[in-house]
Amino acid sequence: MRTKGLLMQKHSTVGTNLKKLEDRGCTIVHEVDAHTMSQHPLLSNKLFDRIVSNFPHAGFIHREHDTLQIRHHQKVVKGFLRNARCMLAANGEAHVTHKTAYPFSEGEIKKIAKEVGLRLVKEVCFNKWDYPGYDNKRGDGDRSNETFPVGECSTFKFANPSYAMVSHALLSISFEGSSLRSL
Repeated sequence: MRTKGLLMQKHSTVGTNLKKLEDRGCTIVHEVDAHTMSQHPLLSNKLFDRIVSNFPHAGFIHREHDTLQIRHHQKVVKGFLRNARCMLAANGEAHVTHKTAYPFSEGEIKKIAKEVGLRLVKEVCFNKWDYPGYDNKRGDGDRSNETFPVGECSTFKFANPSYAMVSHALLSISFEGSSLRSL
């Protein structure tokens, strides 16, 4: 979880990005934990058509290929998806963009989604050039304002088992600060 002040300090473009969202009428909520977001007082009674997390990461506890590190990443994704499932509108989807090359492929995102009761709707290759203005950032540390190579990655789109797809509202989760934006 990050405060607005800490995000502004860690990531040079946050102020500009927040202003763009505010100018579009978005509600921005800081200090939201993706593992408990479904109980957050400002979110607990809202449903979303899209809930998005790009490159969820548990932080650097062990080396990326270490089994314990992979388990930490899985725990982050599972907590996010479990909460997202409760917050999806009838036709809603939870999207997770994640690296798919080793060791990130060991995260078994599709298996985790199934465990929390979501079904895979679609997996699409992620290309950051499809999202003009998008810059991925490291979450923390001395290099937090730097991008990282995304390499091979996909966006996994999940839905509750009996629901179809429609798009109206968006909830975006950033684990680089656990900021939450409702568009």
